[in-house]
Parts: sequence; C-alpha cells; structure tokens
Amino acid sequence: MLSVGEKFPEFRANACVGASKDSLTTIDNETFEGQWVVYFFYPKDFTFVCPTEIAEFNKRLGDFQDRDAMVVGGSTDNEFSHLAWCQSHDDLRGLKYPLVAAQTLARDLGILHPDEGVCLRATYIVDPEGTIQFAAANGLDVGRSVDEVIRVLDALQSGELCPCNWRKGEETLKV
Repeated sequence: MLSVGEKFPEFRANACVGASKDSLTTIDNETFEGQWVVYFFYPKDFTFVCPTEIAEFNKRLGDFQDRDAMVVGGSTDNEFSHLAWCQSHDDLRGLKYPLVAAQTLARDLGILHPDEGVCLRATYIVDPEGTIQFAAANGLDVGRSVDEVIRVLDALQSGELCPCNWRKGEETLKV
C-alpha cells in the first residue's frame, strides 16, 4: 500500500457523478491539480456498509469544500455499476462527487484485498503537490469515520504540531 510521502499515482479513470444519464465522465490527476483531495475506496457497489460511507461523505461535502478539498470515492466496480447503484439507492441519487472505476488505480495503490480482489476501505489525503499526507486502511466489514478524515485534513492543513484528538480551533503544540 502506498503511504505518506509518496506521490499519488498518475491515473485516468471512468467515473460517475450522480444518477442522471449525463453522470458519466472521466477524471485524472489534472482534474484536481493544485488542490487537496480526499480519496476513499470501498469494496463493492450494492452492499450494506459502503452506502453509509458514500452518503456521509456526500452529506459532509460542504465541510470538505470549506477546506478547499475535493472528494473522490471509488471501487473496483465500473462506472456503469456506480451509475446503476446511484439510480437505485435513495441515499446515493444526489451524489455530488465522483465515484471512479478504480480497477487499475487500486492495484497501483496496493489496496486490493489479497483474497477478495476488491478495494480495502482505504483513505488517502493528498496535498496540492500530489503527495500523500495521510493513508489508512481497514477491513472490509468496518466503515470509516468521516469526522476523523476531516479532523486529519484540518491538522494537515494547519501546518502545526497537532496533539492527539486535536480539533480545528484548539491550541497546537509549541516547541
């Protein structure tokens, strides 16, 4: 799995943004050039834990935009599966960020589950220069905390030494 300090891989991927017929698009690194990007990956479309994460990132999208950060989700499913899922799932119809078909990207990141061949629940925060500043992965059955992703993004953007459980607006450590 690629980790902190490494460059996020160059990629070009088909994606779906929302549930309309015009939702299909293609994105690549240049789509988000010069911006903070939160990439999160999940195992499969049409499952149970995954839509809770996707819907929560969508609900909190304004919090990421307030931090000048883009959000990109993805799995090893293709863009047509993403579209069908967004069209059929009430919580995903209004999706406002891309879900990428991450077959190649997941391989390049090293986040494919060794037995299942699907994405781990991996999260990356990438700085405006394309360098990974945060990387985390957990098993297939446990959803991540969007609050924690925002907390870490705030800490990274502060440029300060941030203690355990630090929240934006709190004192940072002084050396």
